[in-house]
Amino acid sequence: MTRITDLLDFGPGLDIAARSCASICPSQAQENQDNLLLIDATGRATFLRDQAPHSVMVAGWPPGHVRVAVMDGMGGHGHGRQAAEAVAEGLLRVPACSTQAQLDQRLDALHRGLQQRFRHPGDSLRRPGTTLTLLEIAPGGAPLLFHAGDSRLYEISALAARPLTVDHVPATCFAMHGLLGEQEWWQQVHGEHRPQISQAYILGNAFGNPQVLEDPLMALDAQRLPPFLRDLGDRRQLDVREDALYLLATDGFWSCGRPLEWTARWPALMARSSQTSGAALDALFGEYADHPPRDLHIDNVTAIVLRFHAPAVRPRENIDETALPVASIGVHS
Repeated sequence: MTRITDLLDFGPGLDIAARSCASICPSQAQENQDNLLLIDATGRATFLRDQAPHSVMVAGWPPGHVRVAVMDGMGGHGHGRQAAEAVAEGLLRVPACSTQAQLDQRLDALHRGLQQRFRHPGDSLRRPGTTLTLLEIAPGGAPLLFHAGDSRLYEISALAARPLTVDHVPATCFAMHGLLGEQEWWQQVHGEHRPQISQAYILGNAFGNPQVLEDPLMALDAQRLPPFLRDLGDRRQLDVREDALYLLATDGFWSCGRPLEWTARWPALMARSSQTSGAALDALFGEYADHPPRDLHIDNVTAIVLRFHAPAVRPRENIDETALPVASIGVHS
């Protein structure tokens, strides 16, 4: 299988593979409104332009720094594909970030700029939108997460596929206002297919009032989320495990009648310890095509799989501490 990451170099501490396609079923080809961005450790970036992979070099990109993101343009609004592509290209202009505050500030600024670009005076309903789920990985640092929309980040171990993000959907809004409990939230968000969204990049948010679209993004943090979701804030540093892999994906992968049945298959499918990210990605796409989940809703599918490795430790030089430095040895006549 051809992967968009085949020519990228993420350095010794990261194993990353990615793919995106309009439909898992070739007979039902459609416009791919998804996009993705990968900037490798050398500054080479790949994203989709006009639905085809496109590569550029990012000037001044710090060696070893990595950025990966998935975007799902909103098909129910005009220009969903163009919005996702605009975000991918906009992320190329965002300098590498080493702190969460820096990342949040710059991505909020990009949101505002793109919102102005796509604005239709007096008609916010025509504004396009896209999800954005992004990881910023500085050399030797923990990954930083920025999330808006209903794409997801999963941690997949041998035991479970655990979501690390909260979908920005009406059920989350209800839970924030105390109108939905933990069991009901998990059932509506992860146990059913409900495509409605309450917040998206460029589009804005409807968390305060479902009838009013506000321009800014609302970061869902521990103060806003209910207790059972407080560990899954939108903008935070992640603790990652070497014995797990991480999946950034758009919702085409769980748009089906019983999503939990399908995601429960992922650990056995993807999380074998000897498996590379590329092999895990191929297994996911292959299983989805050959044995799709029940009551599948055909959609665009985009996924980035990451595995984190401890950087190789350089061996200490074998220094004979009893020897005098060469420069101190005098010359005798």
